[in-house]
Amino acid sequence: MTSGPVNPNFKLEDQGIKGLGRVFYNQMEPALVEAALKRGEGTLGQGGAFLVSTGKFTGRSPKDKHVVKSDSVVDTVWWENNAAMEPAKFDVLYDDMLKHMKGKDYFVQDLIGGADPAHSINVRMITELAWHGLFIRHMLRRPDRDDLADFTADFTVINCPGFKADPAKHGCASDTVIALNFDRKIILIGGTEYAGENKKSVFTLLNYLLPEKGIMPMHCSANHAVGNPIDTAIFFGLSGTGKTTLSADPNRVLIGDDEHGWSNRGTFNFEGGCYAKTINLSREAEPEIFATTSKFATVIENMVYDPETKELDFEDDSLTANMRCAYPLEYISNASASAMGGHPKNIIMLTCDAFGVLPPIARLTPAQAMYHFLSGFTSKVAGTERGVTEPEPTFSTCFGAPFMPRRPEAYGNLLREKIAQHGATCWLVNTGWTGGAYGTGSRMPIRATRGLLTAALDGSLAEATFRKDPNFGFDVPVAVPGVAEVLLDPRRTWDDQAAYDTQAARLVQMFADNFAQYLPFIDDDVKAAAIG
Repeated sequence: MTSGPVNPNFKLEDQGIKGLGRVFYNQMEPALVEAALKRGEGTLGQGGAFLVSTGKFTGRSPKDKHVVKSDSVVDTVWWENNAAMEPAKFDVLYDDMLKHMKGKDYFVQDLIGGADPAHSINVRMITELAWHGLFIRHMLRRPDRDDLADFTADFTVINCPGFKADPAKHGCASDTVIALNFDRKIILIGGTEYAGENKKSVFTLLNYLLPEKGIMPMHCSANHAVGNPIDTAIFFGLSGTGKTTLSADPNRVLIGDDEHGWSNRGTFNFEGGCYAKTINLSREAEPEIFATTSKFATVIENMVYDPETKELDFEDDSLTANMRCAYPLEYISNASASAMGGHPKNIIMLTCDAFGVLPPIARLTPAQAMYHFLSGFTSKVAGTERGVTEPEPTFSTCFGAPFMPRRPEAYGNLLREKIAQHGATCWLVNTGWTGGAYGTGSRMPIRATRGLLTAALDGSLAEATFRKDPNFGFDVPVAVPGVAEVLLDPRRTWDDQAAYDTQAARLVQMFADNFAQYLPFIDDDVKAAAIG
């Protein structure tokens, strides 16, 4: 196995990481796939995709995530949402992890977080698994090979799935640990093979650093009109709301599917690839994403496949419903080469309302937009988790609470300022249920959702007649060409409209109860939006 280019003055030894076995710097995809296969880390799939299981961890471990509580961050981190780790405990953890690494082979990728060079950071990823190097090479942005000779990391991430933390010794919650130290500029990950921890650790890092520069970090997808990057749209949404699906519009250019920044220059992707869920993925509904699952070096996580043909089973969730594929952006034909766009013209907040109360689309004022952004509402449905027998609300502030090191209002105020400065139009889009709650009603027709989004993005929806929703106070269109009028008034879709009123009052109260935590920190107009 060979290494790629590296700054001769920035090898691991120069960072105090010594005594390792072989270290492979900046290997490209063929070498990483070859190494992972030789090491028995996974299997070669159809088209050269790499098939891997992540063991008992098939998702993130948010309760094992810690921020080192140093003097420089003690007053700016949202400690109610981020478990603290003492600096001395981190130092012991770091030393013990380096002892674990002695004599073992490691893979180093020198990468970039952020497509806008004015606001990007250099990240060195040190991984125990070759396929983690392949994964993060897809997910972050790859420097030109000629530039690697001058590469110096702003932050270093060390990922050792084979390392087990000691809660008593290291000040963590379990033998799995993700620890961010902003002073030492190091992130340590141990005890989990789930590759998503790599990318989300960098996202969390950017979520802390960028607001100080007046840049809004966002858990969203983004696209722009063909030939017109100024016409940019962003899509906030929690898992299962359609963020990836709806932004992958063949009639628009994809900027990215998950993590973006909004600077004084416009929108930019943090990443260089996509990490798409594959459960029930179909060639007919999402042909471009489906095609990536049989392309060379695409990482296929936790999917069941035929042991002989390596054919993937997109319906079998026996390993996890969170099965995914990771691939570079260039595998999508309509992806932006620059991964940059203009200031968002339209901001879409996606929710999956299993209560059947919210309309398929609503226009929000800036204050209402902040209210719904801070709320971050979607809902779990019966059967998704053991013990869930009826719809349960889920509120994840800023549509990504696990990745937010600062208090929610810091992000909410930034978003509000940028909406005011650039005149973005904000929409709430419900991809959930209509005609009743989950179990009685039906899922919102995807054709109707796409039609409403198209009308919002091309500007024609702004010309519609709107009514004021009696429950939440936002504006709802009365009629939109190509969309059944009855869908636009969810109360009319229920056979028992009194039952709708009861359900609506219940959901409004859930919003109010959740939002009470933000009332001491927000302005009067947002409080008015909260009250309705």
